[in-house]
Amino acid sequence: MPEVKISIGGREFDVACQVGEEHFLKSAAELLDNEASVLSSQIGRLPSERMLLMAGLMLADKTAGMEEQMRALESKLGAQEALIEEMRARPAPEPQKIEVPVVPADVTDTLAEMAARAEAMAAAFEERLGVTDTLDEA
Repeated sequence: MPEVKISIGGREFDVACQVGEEHFLKSAAELLDNEASVLSSQIGRLPSERMLLMAGLMLADKTAGMEEQMRALESKLGAQEALIEEMRARPAPEPQKIEVPVVPADVTDTLAEMAARAEAMAAAFEERLGVTDTLDEA
């Protein structure tokens, strides 16, 4: 079993751990050391046992807060997943029927008649111009 030297609150400790877990032990010791450093800066020098106890309690408090947040987020996630499943289970909405206005046939006939009259008037006007042009040339 490897032994790892860790530093917590400015004090050195030799701790044994399983093979391959050295990194995790060092990370945990760093967290504990951060809390112990806060205690040392606020209170001053404490006996090792008291410092470790207080630092451990501070970490436990943070952990409890994070676990509570995690439970709240898991609950919210569960509600969102349930909502997604409910929405997936709903039948597809009926297609909307959109009515496009249709121009009545009598209006189209009237417009066609007006266009024919306009064309006839234009032809008559062009014919008169053609006669006038011939008179001007003579």
